[in-house]
Amino acid sequence: MSVQGNMKLQGILASVATPFDHTGAIYRVKVQHNFEKWCRTALAGFVVGGLAGEGPLLTAEEKLEVVRLAAPITGDSRVLILDVSSDGVHNAVSLSVSAAEAGAQAVVSTPPFRYRETNQAASAQTTYFRALADRSPVPVLVHNSPSGTGVDLSAATIAELANHPNIVGVIESGTPSERIREIRALVGKGFAILSGTDGQFWDGLKAGANGGALTTASAAPYAAIAIWEAFRTREEEAGIDWQARIAHPSHLVTSVEGPAGLKYAMDLNGYYGGPPRLPYAPPTPDAKVAIEDAFRDIKG
Repeated sequence: MSVQGNMKLQGILASVATPFDHTGAIYRVKVQHNFEKWCRTALAGFVVGGLAGEGPLLTAEEKLEVVRLAAPITGDSRVLILDVSSDGVHNAVSLSVSAAEAGAQAVVSTPPFRYRETNQAASAQTTYFRALADRSPVPVLVHNSPSGTGVDLSAATIAELANHPNIVGVIESGTPSERIREIRALVGKGFAILSGTDGQFWDGLKAGANGGALTTASAAPYAAIAIWEAFRTREEEAGIDWQARIAHPSHLVTSVEGPAGLKYAMDLNGYYGGPPRLPYAPPTPDAKVAIEDAFRDIKG
């Protein structure tokens, strides 16, 4: 499957939350509810099972269950990407094969990081992605997220990986927007660069990103889409304005409160967020007030 063919990695992809019921199980009906509502917007696609979706707290089968529920709703018009991050190639490949069978059109992974202080770390990171891409039946994206992994892949490393025909893009999270400019200068136009940093999405677009994989888009997709549309139509003033509007809300539901805060913002905006999974707790009353204030002007 090629990016140029069946899917186009540009525009706004929502890094989506995973709904749980009061027992902590996947809330199937609410998964479907959220995707049905998201698909009434101009979102270009979805990343399932990442940090925003409490991916580290999900089993492989639970990730696949969300894909199976979402795929009939998203159809062929929106790209559905499953996070298969693992420190081992075997696990990532196994999940990628199952993801393709479940209906995912691509997979994404952070680099292995558990042994990042060892002498083998640098070579293992590139070997991991090449081996995953060799064996994955669907295209692979690299997720470079230094704040989450302690590993920062250089622009040169990303460009090296971009030479693999089945590695089709990168999500840059928590790196300066200048990194996007550096990568863009080294890779072809067919290689997708997505900004994963909600608070500097506009700068990422200006630096050469094809779009964004944004957490805030789970709760307020229209606000994220407005930034993309302003960029696409060259309305700089509108783009800067919308970026300013989501700056504080996005900070709250990523760096400050995490998935619990994101889920509360979703509840406010007509989606189902629900409780986070243990050991994490719902936002405190003060945090809820802060989220309510922040999202008042960017309803879903």
